[in-house]
Amino acid sequence: MDGTSPPCFLTTRETPCKKTPRLSDHCNMTKFKLLLLVVLAGGVAIFFALDLGRYFSLAFIKDSQHSFAAAYDANPWGVTAVYFVIYVLITALSLPGAAIMTLAGGASFGLVWGTVVVSFASTLGATLAMLAARYVLRDSIEKRFGAKLAEVNKGIAKEGAFYLFTLRLLPIIPFFALNLLMGLSQMRTWTYFWVSQVGMFAGTVAYVNAGTEIAKIDSLRSILSPGLLASFAALGLLPLAFKKGLDIWRARQVYAPWKSQKPKTFDRNLIVIGAGAGGLVTAYIAAAVKAKVTLVEVHKMGGDCLNYGCVPSKALIRSAKLAHQMRHADRYGLSATDPQFSFKAVMQRVHEVVAAIEPHDSIERYTQLGVDVVQGYAQLINPWTVEIKQPDGNTRRLTARSVVLATGAAPIVPPLPGLADIGVLTSDTLWAHLATLNMPPPRLVVLGGGPIGCELAQAMARLGSAVTQVEMADRLLVREDAEVSQFAAERLRADGVKLLLGHQALRFEQTEQVKVLVVSHQGTEIRIEFDELICAVGRAARLSGYGLEALAIPTQRTITTNEHLQTLLPNIYAAGDVAGPYQFTHVAAHQAWYAAVNALFGQFKKFKVDYRVIPAVTFIDPEVARVGLNEAEATAQNLPYEVTHYGIDDLDRAIADSEAHGWVKVLTVPGKDQILGVTIVGSHAGELLAEYVLAMKHGLGLNKILGTIHTYPTFAEANKYAAGEWKRAHQPTQLLSWVAKYHDWMRA
Repeated sequence: MDGTSPPCFLTTRETPCKKTPRLSDHCNMTKFKLLLLVVLAGGVAIFFALDLGRYFSLAFIKDSQHSFAAAYDANPWGVTAVYFVIYVLITALSLPGAAIMTLAGGASFGLVWGTVVVSFASTLGATLAMLAARYVLRDSIEKRFGAKLAEVNKGIAKEGAFYLFTLRLLPIIPFFALNLLMGLSQMRTWTYFWVSQVGMFAGTVAYVNAGTEIAKIDSLRSILSPGLLASFAALGLLPLAFKKGLDIWRARQVYAPWKSQKPKTFDRNLIVIGAGAGGLVTAYIAAAVKAKVTLVEVHKMGGDCLNYGCVPSKALIRSAKLAHQMRHADRYGLSATDPQFSFKAVMQRVHEVVAAIEPHDSIERYTQLGVDVVQGYAQLINPWTVEIKQPDGNTRRLTARSVVLATGAAPIVPPLPGLADIGVLTSDTLWAHLATLNMPPPRLVVLGGGPIGCELAQAMARLGSAVTQVEMADRLLVREDAEVSQFAAERLRADGVKLLLGHQALRFEQTEQVKVLVVSHQGTEIRIEFDELICAVGRAARLSGYGLEALAIPTQRTITTNEHLQTLLPNIYAAGDVAGPYQFTHVAAHQAWYAAVNALFGQFKKFKVDYRVIPAVTFIDPEVARVGLNEAEATAQNLPYEVTHYGIDDLDRAIADSEAHGWVKVLTVPGKDQILGVTIVGSHAGELLAEYVLAMKHGLGLNKILGTIHTYPTFAEANKYAAGEWKRAHQPTQLLSWVAKYHDWMRA
């Protein structure tokens, strides 16, 4: 898609029932589901229409007890089979009467055989009810609440059997409701069967035993006495107590190798290793709640974002954008001019911007906030002790009840032949090196087509470098939709970047003063001469040297943590890039809250990290911003969705600013205004995205955005107009036709 977007439109990713054999099969399955639903509903209707419930009353069972006994004596297996089938049907259809049937089982079969028959009949019926709910309802429920159910299913996969067992022990919870709810989950059928069998056994025995003395029972209340209910409740709490005890035992086992090293008292409540975004926010929160906290940083306060990433790159991008605007000043009615500038001055400004923001993350500020800041290299000696090697050569040890690892990530440099010999720039070394140059590198190669590579390639091209960007994939920004990748490629090419997509870097060579990158494309080797190389192929978590290996803390690209950010050792947490799964400054700060609160107050309540709404922005010009799902991800997850598209070329403020390019694309649940994801391409896209982040976080739909007053003329109106496009596509056409007839009648 080019810079001028097509008119506003809405499309729906829904498929009619007549196109392919697979869709035909789907339609047949839908018909069968409807048939099954009719059969189930019919069975329930017949039960109530014929008043069959009268046969499942305590009075009927007591009056028929002698007849049952005689029939059973005459044909024990036949009566047992009929009883078994009726019990299964009652339970499978979730009809009232299971409790009476259980009493009848005790009265007819006795305690032992009655318990066996009832136990298997009730479990089989419950399982059939669960499967019916799963077959008829789960697909439609997942379409509406797929994201929420995904979280539920994660918990089911992890501890579903345990919680089902606990709920089965509590007869105060309606079993038919439990059958229905579990049918919507991903729990395995066999797991559901055996856990139900075991979980309902105690209640089954109690009811069957009561049935053996049915003559003494006046009502079900005489069975469910307060004492019996209290006993069942206590029984239901046993698994929870067992789980808590198991957790304590596991913790003791994990800490067993260091049991003798655990201090009786601690120097600190919390020690934080790493003063990037994650570490700074963790320490800040700890100090704010009056905990005694030490923050250890081996290098620069502020971490990568302040010193090597977000801040210097955005300062460079702003200078590059101004140079671009000067070259194209005729778009604004001014005379276009080739900007005259000192590259040293540009880089001086970059460093001045960093210096201006440094006080926000400085040792002085955090000391004033109550944080004990220590410069040095920190290493875990045991789960509670951190050894710090200070710049003056001294070593000190501090103990803490909890430790948070926020060690960040470092640039990845691929092991390509010859790369070490020619010299490579990464985000860690780029800014200091550029500051030594009198002019931009004449020939610059950027390795990598992700957000960092695209930002630097465009900025350096606008500042005068002849940039060649090499990407192994067949498009830029591979995590975005294809139209976004195409748009980004067109904008970079328009700024003079030579894109080599689908090119794999093979090796580097150097002859005299000439540096050469050899790449492969469709089996052909291509040689690219360059003066400087920026490697932007990704970042890897810093895992080595912090004592993780000695403590046997598992790592796999990042530190392995649970949903509370705890490592294998529950008092040691991880946050930020080192914890994953996202490498964003704002996510590190987000995780820091959970790490700090769980580390300090986890004995009372632990909080699971919320990753539902994570925004991301690529700061090329124009920007690419996204939150939630894009089309590629929704399709991969087999989630149905509608697409609402608004072209920013139609926006008044964008036209006035000569920035009339890009679009807002919103994915919603079919037929609803619930937002699944938003992609914005255009000027100020990162700022526009915040409204959608807020809406998704708090469950607000497009109707709420449409009903919000947006200042005119602003770029933010694009969000309102996108919501308007959705509303227009979902207007009540039949109602409006009646309204039109009403107006015609009024005119007459």
